Amino acid sequence: MKRLTALSSGIALWLAAGAVADARAGDWYGTAEPFARESVYFVLTDRFVNGDPGNDHRDQGGAQHSFDRPTPGAPAGMSDNVGYLGGDFKGVLDNAGYIRDLGFTSVWVTPIVDNPDEAFTGGDPVAWNGAFTDRGKTGYHGYWGINFYKLDEHLPSPGLDFAGFTAGMKQQQLDVVLDIVANHGSPSYTMPSAQAQYGKLWDAQGKLVADHQNLAPAKLDPEHNPLHAFYNRGGGLAQLSDFNERNPAVLEYLVGAYEQWIDQGASAFRVDTIAWMPHEFWKAFADRIRAKRPGFFMFGENFNYDAASIAAHTWPRNGGYSLLDFPLKAKLVEVFEKAGSDYGQIAQALYTEDGPYANPYELMTFYDNHDMARMKASDNGFIDAHNWLFTARGIPVIYYGSETGFMRGTAEHGGNRNYYGQERIDQGPRSPIFAPLRKIANLRRDSIALQRGLQLNVSLKGDAAAFYRIYDHDGQRQTALVLLNKGDQPTRMRVSDYLESGSWRDAFSGKSQRVRRQLQADVPAHGVRVFLFEGELRRKDTQERLQALMQRKSPFNE
Repeated sequence: MKRLTALSSGIALWLAAGAVADARAGDWYGTAEPFARESVYFVLTDRFVNGDPGNDHRDQGGAQHSFDRPTPGAPAGMSDNVGYLGGDFKGVLDNAGYIRDLGFTSVWVTPIVDNPDEAFTGGDPVAWNGAFTDRGKTGYHGYWGINFYKLDEHLPSPGLDFAGFTAGMKQQQLDVVLDIVANHGSPSYTMPSAQAQYGKLWDAQGKLVADHQNLAPAKLDPEHNPLHAFYNRGGGLAQLSDFNERNPAVLEYLVGAYEQWIDQGASAFRVDTIAWMPHEFWKAFADRIRAKRPGFFMFGENFNYDAASIAAHTWPRNGGYSLLDFPLKAKLVEVFEKAGSDYGQIAQALYTEDGPYANPYELMTFYDNHDMARMKASDNGFIDAHNWLFTARGIPVIYYGSETGFMRGTAEHGGNRNYYGQERIDQGPRSPIFAPLRKIANLRRDSIALQRGLQLNVSLKGDAAAFYRIYDHDGQRQTALVLLNKGDQPTRMRVSDYLESGSWRDAFSGKSQRVRRQLQADVPAHGVRVFLFEGELRRKDTQERLQALMQRKSPFNE
């Protein structure tokens, strides 16, 4: 028995030595995904800037006019609108320099496909702060597609179609992320009388391929009417025409349409309402798209705060999509909306070890967007949130206007999607939020460790957070030590855990210092300090910890 125990111990020591040897090879990274270098500025295109009044179509829709429809019931001093307000490609392109200089590398635009030319007459009347109320609303947001092959007329200008827009943005060093919809078209029933475009779908040749005919889903008859075959009979969200994922023609239609927009310059897709179609559909869609564009990046929206429920979208067998990180979003709002909150709450939703995601470092991190209330934080709360998002794991997404705290705390039909405009952009640098965001976003743009590095936490507690981001892969090496202070007073932070001796450079000032056992730094109130180390990590405890992080970051260690 003693000999057997000794032999077992020897094997264990040999295996452990092998693990350390592997760790010393220094192949440590959060992700090698190319899109992880991006940071994304999200615009609801119609509400950003009206660059070309010539495409406003202010006379469109007749009695159900589509331009400028104030939401009823607004309190004094507040406003909301469910009509078109003029934002277009030119408005985004004219301000590409502003977005780029803020530190962003990509712009996510809402769907560009053709939407109905009238306000919807079915459903429940739009009301202030109302949810799923669409009567009187238009397709200004782009999610009510009637021809997925045709560009909506409110977006382009002479000489500036989608291909021209993406090319122009590329010249400004910005990629375009296209928002796509695959589970529904426009609202399709409950209208007092059928409207000319609602509930219909046309193809690339302008042929009508589907028509809900103002019928409730249960009354559709796909067996006897081919125009009903595109739709499900069970219904879906609100009064939207719900695509039949079991009909092969639906997949062919959508793949053809979205391949067209990739050909015209879309660099990635944000997939709307991914949970409303089964995994089998999304796997088939991903396979077709990536057969044409290998490695094409797509991230989905599953409006669900349970990581275990949404993670399956990221698994290879289901198409390998990234996701908007809703579970982390919930914790970010808890922490950055409230003074005196604890950074430890965020740790619960990072899932960098033994989590359900294929790779948590490829998730899209955010604190609000167009489908929920904007974050109701102080200026300092926004600054703290940005300091976290642009240094911690994940790919940051910021909703337009957040650089100035625009319409904070407001929900859809309550100001969330209000028009921003050129004047606010021109005045943006005056906001206390603006400069700190620009500072940290530009740092991330230039740091491979902040983009793709493993996150090794030192301490997330109270108002202070300290962690490393470590990238040593494919011939590139960088370690970033991040120190965050969301308190109202400056604080001196000291780090010795996992700290490598050598020359550490202040990422903002460029000043280097020799470090041995401890790094000390004064961190301003609501501030961030980042120190960079370019050498090899030799500490045994660091190597072992990094090896464990590499092995435990994904359930698919192959």
